[in-house]
Amino acid sequence: MTIQTCWIAHCPRGIRVQEVKSDVTIFDSLTCVRDQRGFSMVEVLAVAAVAITAAAAVVPVTLNTIASFRINGDAHAIGNHLANAKMRAAANFTSSRLYVDLNANSYHTEVWRKSGTPGWVTEGGIETLAHGDAFSLGGVTAPPAGTQVTLAQAPPCSDDLGNMISNTACVVFNSRGIPIDATGAATASDALYITGTGGVYGTTLSATSRVQLWWTAGGNAGWTRKQ
Repeated sequence: MTIQTCWIAHCPRGIRVQEVKSDVTIFDSLTCVRDQRGFSMVEVLAVAAVAITAAAAVVPVTLNTIASFRINGDAHAIGNHLANAKMRAAANFTSSRLYVDLNANSYHTEVWRKSGTPGWVTEGGIETLAHGDAFSLGGVTAPPAGTQVTLAQAPPCSDDLGNMISNTACVVFNSRGIPIDATGAATASDALYITGTGGVYGTTLSATSRVQLWWTAGGNAGWTRKQ
């Protein structure tokens, strides 16, 4: 506690005063006492309770927003890799594909090697979906309008000998950058779907290799084209 002695007319505002008798002068002086006790425990607890209540309301919304940004980023990344695989096929005048490991929730680009021993060669690194996102249909039963006849991930990949690889999905492009099926014919049935807190995203390809991005909240909700 700080004690300051002053005359009545000069005491600062907002402080309590205490009268002190003086034997030397006919005037009475005032002892100005400045209160420095701070906040009480009740006041601190009240502020803490308000802060905790506000955080409880904000945190879930923030987490959902972050999750939505993550799955949106994953969906756009898949579209970019499909576009890259298409260009790699045309640039090398060979086949290329986007190889998806459905169990590991990862994907990468592969190019068919024509010289030497023919086979699929990985180009670039392996990308993995963000935590909480997965290659899944998310309970959705119908495909986006004007795309697939039946909702499904792209068909399974095959090894160098043509044997099917389980738990995979592949979008294959020919040397002209056109998506093709196992027989080599142009197809408009290829798509990749991912599911997360932000809903379900679908990346589809037309027979002319046009990449489109779709979103739905899941369930029976309709698809909205994002790109």
